[in-house]
Amino acid sequence: MKEAFIKLHLSILIAGGTGIFGKLISLNEGLLVWYRMMFASVMFFLLLSFLKKLRKVTLGDVTKIGSVGLLLALHWIFFYGSIKASNVSIGVVCLSLMSIFTAIFEPLINRHRISLREILFSLVAVLGIVLIFHFDTRYRVGICMGVISSALASLFTIVNKKVAVNYTSSTMLLYEMLGGFLGLSCILPFYLHHFPVSSILPGAQDLIYLLCLASVCTVGLYILQIQVLKVISAFTVNLSYNLEPIYSIIGAMLIFQEAKDLNFSFYLGLGLIVLSVVLQTLNVLSQHRKFTPSFFVKWKR
Repeated sequence: MKEAFIKLHLSILIAGGTGIFGKLISLNEGLLVWYRMMFASVMFFLLLSFLKKLRKVTLGDVTKIGSVGLLLALHWIFFYGSIKASNVSIGVVCLSLMSIFTAIFEPLINRHRISLREILFSLVAVLGIVLIFHFDTRYRVGICMGVISSALASLFTIVNKKVAVNYTSSTMLLYEMLGGFLGLSCILPFYLHHFPVSSILPGAQDLIYLLCLASVCTVGLYILQIQVLKVISAFTVNLSYNLEPIYSIIGAMLIFQEAKDLNFSFYLGLGLIVLSVVLQTLNVLSQHRKFTPSFFVKWKR
């Protein structure tokens, strides 16, 4: 159990590092995501082939999973675009708005009642974003892209959950990466036409960062999560991932000295966002106790 919790927090630390790589890599966000998905597809295909866990799926299933992967790719584009237009801290803080988008989108997609409590808790995070947006005008473009990124991330999570019912996680990841890569390959020429670059090829340093992003922060992160979920419940893992933005912000402050670029409004807004996360976590814990009382009775003993 101790080893599993170490791996859990290592996986959260790695997940928090994706934003750091977004700042380190000089390629624009479109090329960054395209290379990440290409390298991750190849690496994961080779890994599954070596482990003999590669599963054949129909063309229709490939298309269905691949379309979910394209949604993930669009989320990543806006996420890295937010970081490049502002900084890592702004990019990851905006992802906290996933909760309010999920509270709105999930009932609409799955056709059930909207939870007013979830909406109220999420509005606290919205107020935090508004404070940062209003007082820190330097990062308005980055914040707008971050908000779109969080909406796309929410949609991806909901749709991915619906589609993943009939497939293994390894199959989902492989074809999502492949689908995202192929989808972006069709979009990228138009993207680069409107956002031209001097070169589409990464330099030596960018190539190293991209390989680390694809291997460690994509394939390696997946392997760690699978190992952790064999010991620790998905409920605990999901709650623990609320620490991811904190790890990202600390890392950005240490590597890029972002603390000097952040004013009081950012920290006040961040405080409200953290409060929102705490309120939602307590709400989820309360519901979990309500539906699984035997677990907590055993734990208390």
